[in-house]
Amino acid sequence: MRHTDVYAISSKDIVFESFDGEAVVLDLTTGKYFGFSDSGSRLWDALSSGVPASELVGAATGIGALGAAEIDGFVSQLLEFGLLAAVADAVARPVPSELLAQLAAASEPLKVDIHDDLADLIVVDPIHEVEEPLGWPAVKQAT
Repeated sequence: MRHTDVYAISSKDIVFESFDGEAVVLDLTTGKYFGFSDSGSRLWDALSSGVPASELVGAATGIGALGAAEIDGFVSQLLEFGLLAAVADAVARPVPSELLAQLAAASEPLKVDIHDDLADLIVVDPIHEVEEPLGWPAVKQAT
């Protein structure tokens, strides 16, 4: 099955981890990090692993409070923030059955929180751009 609306994480500088089902995504290039609502975390997991957005719209809109416009808007945000990129001629993965149950149980609307309060520290090279002997996060000051 081939689809044009299959996405992947846009670069190796985008990293993520799930904590109790809540995804936190970090852009190592900008230092910004993103947090998603519970439904957003589920969609992030699916989209970043190759489940086509069109199949998520079809599957998720029939089970809960998520609408097609909300899912499309969420995907647009992920693309706008540079977290995902479209993959041409990708082999699509099916919608995992447990995802549908998780989306049905999700209590929060789709939401993306953006944080940049630590961006200055995150983008610092911890080897070359810190004050010796203090180390990170003591950033070397310009002289």
